[in-house]
Amino acid sequence: MKKAFSLIELMIVIVIIGVVYTLAITKFQKIGEESTHVNLKSLKAYLQKFPHTKDVKLLCLEDCSSCDILVDGKKQATLNDFLDKSVKVYRYDFAYGAIEQTKEVYFNKANVEKHVCFSYTVDKQGVGEQVFVAFKGLVYDFSNYLAPVGVYTSLQKAIDAKKELAHEVLR
Repeated sequence: MKKAFSLIELMIVIVIIGVVYTLAITKFQKIGEESTHVNLKSLKAYLQKFPHTKDVKLLCLEDCSSCDILVDGKKQATLNDFLDKSVKVYRYDFAYGAIEQTKEVYFNKANVEKHVCFSYTVDKQGVGEQVFVAFKGLVYDFSNYLAPVGVYTSLQKAIDAKKELAHEVLR
């Protein structure tokens, strides 16, 4: 008596392999898409995903055409064409309003001076810098510790939202 698989059993195994393969490929595609679809709105959450003990920093030099992700001071990834030199960063002060930040200076490993176009840091607790970022007609509010990044159509609307929040807290 010969023991062999029937045609139906073989077809069931092929269908199972196909389903597993499809699920695996879809998952890998989503992982790849996450890294290519990083924008200012998702930046804070994206940086928080990197395992770190000190901090995670996005550092864009010169014209912002290329930005490095530094995890605990070591380069882990690069984002190309993420920003351009038109990006502006503001700190918010309740007494003075939005104050534009001056650009930092950075020295690379060869001790060559580079101008920082943009940088954003998330510390070991997952708290990011408290800033407004103006880019391509929108203003991104990174100032809330626990809330996702807010998006406004102007710097004045972002400031008004901060004032409203302050009034709510004081009530």
